[in-house]
Amino acid sequence: MKQNKKILFIDSAHPCLKEMLEKEGFLCDLQIQKSREEIFTIAGEYTGIIIRSRINMDKTIIDKAKKLKFIGRIGSGMESIDVEYAESKGIHCFNSPEGNSDAVGEHTLGMLISLMNNFICADKQVRTGMWNREENRGVEIKNKTIGIIGYGNMGSSFARKLKGFEANVIAYDKYKSDYSDEFVKEVSLEKIFEKADIISFHIPLTIETKYMLNKVFIQNFKKNFWLINTSRGAVVNTDDLVNAMKSGKIKGAALDVIEYEETSFEKLTNKEFSEAWNYIISSDKVILTPHIAGWTEESKIKLAKVLGEKIIAYIKNM
Repeated sequence: MKQNKKILFIDSAHPCLKEMLEKEGFLCDLQIQKSREEIFTIAGEYTGIIIRSRINMDKTIIDKAKKLKFIGRIGSGMESIDVEYAESKGIHCFNSPEGNSDAVGEHTLGMLISLMNNFICADKQVRTGMWNREENRGVEIKNKTIGIIGYGNMGSSFARKLKGFEANVIAYDKYKSDYSDEFVKEVSLEKIFEKADIISFHIPLTIETKYMLNKVFIQNFKKNFWLINTSRGAVVNTDDLVNAMKSGKIKGAALDVIEYEETSFEKLTNKEFSEAWNYIISSDKVILTPHIAGWTEESKIKLAKVLGEKIIAYIKNM
C-alpha cells in the first residue's frame, strides 16, 4: 500500500486510533462535521475510511471510493456498512466489538439487578418522602434461568459477569456451536422458550433479526419473563412488547436501545410520542438508558485500539 496512505475519519474516535495509524505512515484526515454529500465528493481520495454510525457506507459511496482498501467501524454492529458489496469490491471491513464487550456485560447485569429489585422506582419514591418497602420487594437472580440470545462478544461477556450469582445461564446462537463452558450451556431456541425466566438479546440487527421479539416469539415462552435488550432497538417490536407487558407475559423490561432511535443512535425519531412509547416511558416496570451499554471511559479507548490493531495487522499482511 505504497501509492496512497490517506485515511478519512467521518466520525469521532479516541485520539489513540489516529496516533496508531500515523505511526504506520498514514495521513489521517478528520472530517467529522462534513455532510454525506461532502463525504461523497472526497471519498475517492482515500485508502481507508473510519466510521461509527453517522453516515452509511452504502453502494453509492463505496463506488465513489475507487482507492478504498478498508472500512473500519468503531464499535460492534455493521449495519451501517454494506459489507457484502464492499467485500465484493475487495474492500475489507473491520469492527471492534472486543473493545466494549466488558462495558456491555456490566451494563446488562446492572440493568437486570435494577429491574428485579425496583431500584429506579424505589429511588424516585424515597426522594418524594415515600417509604414503600413491601411493594418494592425484589426478586433474586439465584436459581433463575437466564436465556442469552446471541453468544458473541457481548453475550459471552454477560455470561461471565453472571458467574457467582448461582443462576442457570443458557444461550442460543444460530451461527455458533460447541461453546458450552463453565459460564453457559448451549441450547436450542426451543429450550430457551421452555426454561427462561429472563431473556437478554445480544444480536446484530439484520433482515432476519428485525422484530425478532414479536407477538409470535413472545407467545412461545412457557413462563412469564423479564426482558433485557442492549443490542439494537429494532430487534424488539415495541407495540408487541407493550401488549405483552399489559398482559403480564413480560414482567418488566430493561432497554438500552429503542426501536425509535435514528440510525446514527444520537437521538430519537419523531415516533417517540407514539402510544407504545408513552406506555414505556410511564411504566414503573421499564428501565431505560440512552444506548450507553458499551459507552464507558475505558471502552472509548479499547474500541479505538482494537480497531487500530486490526487495520495495522491487515496492512502488514498485504
